[in-house]
Amino acid sequence: MSENNQQWLASIKQELESNILGFWMKHTVDEKNGGFYGYISRDLTIIPEAGKSLVLNTRILWTFASAYRITGNEHYLNIADRAYEYVNEHFVDPEYGGLYWMVDAAGQPAETKKQVYGQAFAIYAYSEYYRATGNKAALQKAIDLFHTLERYSYDDQFMGYFEALTREWQETDDNSLSEKDLNEKKSMNTHLHVMEGYTNLYRVWKSDELRSKLKELIEITIKHIINPVNAHFILFFDEQWNYKSEHISFGHDIEGSWLLVEAAEVLGDEALLAAAKEAAIRMADATLNEGVDDDGGLLNEAGPEGLLDAHKDWWPQAEAVVGFYNAYQMTGEEKYREAAVRSWAFIERFIVDKEHGEWHWSVNRDGSPSDNVQKVSPWKCPYHNGRACFEMIERLNGLSTTH
Repeated sequence: MSENNQQWLASIKQELESNILGFWMKHTVDEKNGGFYGYISRDLTIIPEAGKSLVLNTRILWTFASAYRITGNEHYLNIADRAYEYVNEHFVDPEYGGLYWMVDAAGQPAETKKQVYGQAFAIYAYSEYYRATGNKAALQKAIDLFHTLERYSYDDQFMGYFEALTREWQETDDNSLSEKDLNEKKSMNTHLHVMEGYTNLYRVWKSDELRSKLKELIEITIKHIINPVNAHFILFFDEQWNYKSEHISFGHDIEGSWLLVEAAEVLGDEALLAAAKEAAIRMADATLNEGVDDDGGLLNEAGPEGLLDAHKDWWPQAEAVVGFYNAYQMTGEEKYREAAVRSWAFIERFIVDKEHGEWHWSVNRDGSPSDNVQKVSPWKCPYHNGRACFEMIERLNGLSTTH
């Protein structure tokens, strides 16, 4: 390993262990109500009455299960166990199956709709917990959720997955993931993370049905979700895959580029892997040429008329490190490695919260912290930055299968 890579690896390990995982272990455990706090602000003010989201809790479970699998550190296992037990006790719907979208601070159901994005993260987390611990009940939960999504969410007519259903798995008009998302039947974001969850499950459960569905998801992504003209993700669709948005999300583009390749690698279909790599390189190129600012940071969003959101949120920066390095591993082109290095340097300089720990939600274009003060919240979790560190540790150590 080169000296430059050794230094980079050391800084990534330090950031992961001390500032990311260390922060979540020290500050987020809710001793009164169980599980983890639903909201902590930038200055470490805890809102104990805040609701707790499925996204936050499954991402904590995935992150700490993965941390334990990679390091063998029992402290990480303790947090993973805590998250696993909390999700099972409070989010799992004992009557209709699947998991609630939100519970209140005391762990009682608050928003009971079945958001498919959330179910996908449960599959991702349960399968990772099984990978880390060998817990067969966790694997069975992931398998059962897979069957549930295929039964209720899959679109038999046009393929793909509907965004959301009611608690009873009936059709709903309430599809949106969040206030900023369009209320459409299908989205890039949900399909990306169903693919991610299915990929992780296929690592440990080589079912023919799962294989078929994962292959189809990769094909759908290449055929429908990646815009053939500009190599950006299309964000929203109706049932028949008609475009419903022209927005560009640079963070999702670069994240999706490497997740698509990972899915095709795990599937083991050589022809599809070649197509995925070709698409991923086009996406990485488009992101590098259009989304990276002069300081190496990744801008949030653009549209046909140009830049729409010049903030630089924490999670696109994390995904940029992995996505650009993935493109470098596939091509050997130094421009991608340089982009990954610059992304990490931007994170260290601007995104890391040197006063209170963890990462700022976002910074303004000049690098100053934005007015979003969330440090822990329904969407502010340790998964993007934790995963970027895991990925880069494995890739810099030569343990990645991508080449």
